[in-house]
Amino acid sequence: MGVEEEREVLDTLRSGWLTTGPKAKRFEREFAAYVGARNALAVAHCTGALHLALFALGIGPGDEVITTPFTFTATAEVLGYLGARPVFVDIEPATLNLDPAKVEQTLAGGRYRRVRALLPVHFAGHPCDMSALAAIARRHRLAIVEDAAHALGAACPVEGRGTVRVGTIGELSCFSFYATKNITCAEGGMVTTEDDALAARIAVASLHGMDRDAWKRYDAAGSWYYEIHDLGFKYNLSDVHAAIGLAQLKRADAFLARRQAIAEAYNAAFAAEPALKLPGAAPGVTHAWHLYVLRLELERLRVDRARFVDLLRERAVGVSVHCIPLHTMHYYQRRYGYRRGDFPAAEKVYQDCLSLPIYPAMSDDDVSYVADSVLSLVRENRR
Repeated sequence: MGVEEEREVLDTLRSGWLTTGPKAKRFEREFAAYVGARNALAVAHCTGALHLALFALGIGPGDEVITTPFTFTATAEVLGYLGARPVFVDIEPATLNLDPAKVEQTLAGGRYRRVRALLPVHFAGHPCDMSALAAIARRHRLAIVEDAAHALGAACPVEGRGTVRVGTIGELSCFSFYATKNITCAEGGMVTTEDDALAARIAVASLHGMDRDAWKRYDAAGSWYYEIHDLGFKYNLSDVHAAIGLAQLKRADAFLARRQAIAEAYNAAFAAEPALKLPGAAPGVTHAWHLYVLRLELERLRVDRARFVDLLRERAVGVSVHCIPLHTMHYYQRRYGYRRGDFPAAEKVYQDCLSLPIYPAMSDDDVSYVADSVLSLVRENRR
């Protein structure tokens, strides 16, 4: 947080307009321009963005949506809101993203006959293979909703379009502005789409199904009258949150460049260590580096991943683990019948991965300290 964020928030507080209003609308316009999308709709969080995107497509009871088990629960839980079923498909170990070949196998297997959409997650900021997934979607007449919570600023090659930014590839894309994301509103999300009809439905559904935005009702030229046109939810973004986002968006490219520099420094530090496996990056992609996911070659170490994490934390390195595969969780097992062993690639990655600190305010000394701490622990615990 800096002076620009403070200035935008103070301007909002002094304007007397706190909830959804002119700042939220400005944030939508500027975000759409940043990713190159026709429409952007600001909402309260990415969970709401995903819910609204799937709702706008008409996903409902009995429908099936293919997604990854290697993600935060929000990706799949919103399908439960709609009565739909998440159909998990395993990941590519190199990118940690949905494996297109396994998606095709799942669709060809005949078990799932009500699949209506693909819900790929650009994990850690590495874009999925969207050319392959888009081709699958066309063949099987499926919509694509991208979970881009990690992927602001990411880009990838798409057949016939060259390299394009995430946010303009699927029918809908959903971004997060949670406190830890590449830019933040403290809490917030965004849906982008090229489809005006989908955008219109989301705009109405995001605020109780009303036919006009609240800020238009209370504007000097507005009217008190409103009509309810559809089922709706309470997912609007306040101007206070949007004010933070506006200031952050101006620095998004600088934040991205710093994350890339930190990732490159980590890669250089760890490249020669056989007990460490660096995160992969497919040719031609721009990685958003929301997370730096390092993997341990556990057969070369005398400690497991959990102990390695504890030892790093003892050295004041705030590591975490992203993500615990959803099919191993009690809820997904109880409701959908998933079991451990169903998706071995996701389970293997979970057993040996950890996320190192990566954020723009890290100094070069911070980065060196983290890298030195990791390498020191490897040396101390080598088999």
